[in-house]
Amino acid sequence: MQIRDLPYPDPGDPDVRSGPHFLFWLGRNQLRGQLKSMSWGLLHQCSLAGLPPAVGFAVQAVVDRSGSRLAWAGGLIAVLGVLIALGDTMLHRTAVTNWITAAARVQQLLARKTAELGAALTRRVAAGEVVAVSTGDVEKIGWFVEALSRFAAAAAALVLICVGLILYLPSLGVLVALAMPLLALAVLPLLPRATRRADLQREKAGKATELASDTVAGLRVLRGIGGEELFLGRYRSASQEVRKAAVRSARMWSLISAIQVLLPGVLLISLVVYGATLARDGRIEVGQLVTVYSAASLLLFPLRHFEEIAMAYSFSRPSAQRAVRVLSLHRTDRPSTVDATPTGDLYDPVTGLMAPAGLFTAVVCGDPDEAGRLAERLGGHAHANADSDEAGNGNENGAEDPTENAARDSTDDATSEQKTPSVLLGGVPLDELPLDSARTAVLVQDKDPVLLSGTLRELLDVPSSGRVTAKDALSAAQCGDVLDSLAQASVATDGDPMTTRITERGRSLSGGQRQRLALARSLVTDPEALVLDEPTSAVDSHTEARVAAGIKALRQGRTTVAFASSPLLLDLADRVVLVHRGTVVAVGAHRELLHTDPRYRAVVTRETDDEIAVLTSQDAIKRIRTIEEIEERA
Repeated sequence: MQIRDLPYPDPGDPDVRSGPHFLFWLGRNQLRGQLKSMSWGLLHQCSLAGLPPAVGFAVQAVVDRSGSRLAWAGGLIAVLGVLIALGDTMLHRTAVTNWITAAARVQQLLARKTAELGAALTRRVAAGEVVAVSTGDVEKIGWFVEALSRFAAAAAALVLICVGLILYLPSLGVLVALAMPLLALAVLPLLPRATRRADLQREKAGKATELASDTVAGLRVLRGIGGEELFLGRYRSASQEVRKAAVRSARMWSLISAIQVLLPGVLLISLVVYGATLARDGRIEVGQLVTVYSAASLLLFPLRHFEEIAMAYSFSRPSAQRAVRVLSLHRTDRPSTVDATPTGDLYDPVTGLMAPAGLFTAVVCGDPDEAGRLAERLGGHAHANADSDEAGNGNENGAEDPTENAARDSTDDATSEQKTPSVLLGGVPLDELPLDSARTAVLVQDKDPVLLSGTLRELLDVPSSGRVTAKDALSAAQCGDVLDSLAQASVATDGDPMTTRITERGRSLSGGQRQRLALARSLVTDPEALVLDEPTSAVDSHTEARVAAGIKALRQGRTTVAFASSPLLLDLADRVVLVHRGTVVAVGAHRELLHTDPRYRAVVTRETDDEIAVLTSQDAIKRIRTIEEIEERA
């Protein structure tokens, strides 16, 4: 796989049983690249290993005063220099290619999983953890894949050089061959502790990232209530914990590095003392001692790859476990038995909510969270129970394996969704539809929709039925003032607002403008059923009335459900449904429910319980007086 061939046509089906299994799966899927990198690494290492014999040959030629042998030695050293440069260059090139392609594969898998789960992802995994996996963790996983081929080449070269030294000079070669495994494995007892400290550092860094993400997301609210300093103090405390954990981890790795410098130094000193004794007694030649010493010195270079692979694995394993936690989540769709996208009434058997086909239905919920959950259910995302959600935030104390948490969360979510009946569209359960068909049939616009960066034309270039144009959608969403402001900011010569670039999340626009552009984007898609969660919460009352009228006119003959509590929108709905504590308790027109249902009136008019009691008492008194008047007349 070459970098120019990215992205992958198909990133594959990952092994998500555990972090190590996932890393092994990545390495196996890049076997060709690993073998290529290992081959160049062997050329590099073996060329380095050829320098000591060449230098020893040259030294012996000088001692023997042989000019021809010295010339041959010089030519051999020159050839080896060229091979070392070539091998090192291509090793670096192929290893970096392995790193980039592995990171790209993981990012594609995460993007595919995000698209599959949609809004359900952040209910099961914290948003900060998803950000950490898609940024820092991807880099660490790629580092391990990159280091793996260099380690394999170094290990193979180490074996070849030791065997060659034994054959060349057994008296010193056996000493080097016996010492090398001890040098390579000397730090092995320290690795578990170093790994634990690295895991703790990663965990604390992940919590700090989550805290920073949540703080930035709620910055406006924090400024409104004066809570910036409180959250800033929390982040400072979290960052200090990360710093302390990083220092403790660095101390352990510095100890490992010190051991890997000390022990090879002891070997070289022992080799020189023993070799000098043999040379003094005439049992070996000076050139042989120089050759073995030079080879032993160069063996320290491949030994460093043992430290690198240990560090790469200790840092990538928790990163891989976090990636597995996300990738192991899945939708619990049953096998599809429906070919075409169904049409008809949208019905939720849990709450009893019915949205008749072709009508504009408004839903009133006293609890905004309940409204959000119901909106997600109507979109085919069954909401897991609170226990599963709390478990989904998982591993806060570091006592449980994230992979085990992921498996448990997936089981809990699957059990919850199996127990909960699916929403029906035209009598067909949404979870029996293919994912693409379900999303074509029902579209849910969240309370806080996100605008991606790009031009307005790109924003409205979404999969759609083709029946609603961008112009009609913008008009229905009352985006005239938005278009005017974009036209003024447009760098195009014709001042076309469609070519104006919108910044990330629409930060250059007001909250009401962002909400209306998101509504226009939803209207362009023209789904069979459109579910809107508080589509006019950020606009003024005059604009709200026009937007509600625009939605009703544009969606004429199409099923539309709007969760709202504004009388201006409710009065325009064909029917209004009141949901109380998870159950439909009243259905009718807005004005009718306003006079007949105290609970509905309380939500819409924001009346308190005391006010409701007073109004109820007044109604009762009026009824009693009316009865008395009738009796008197009789």
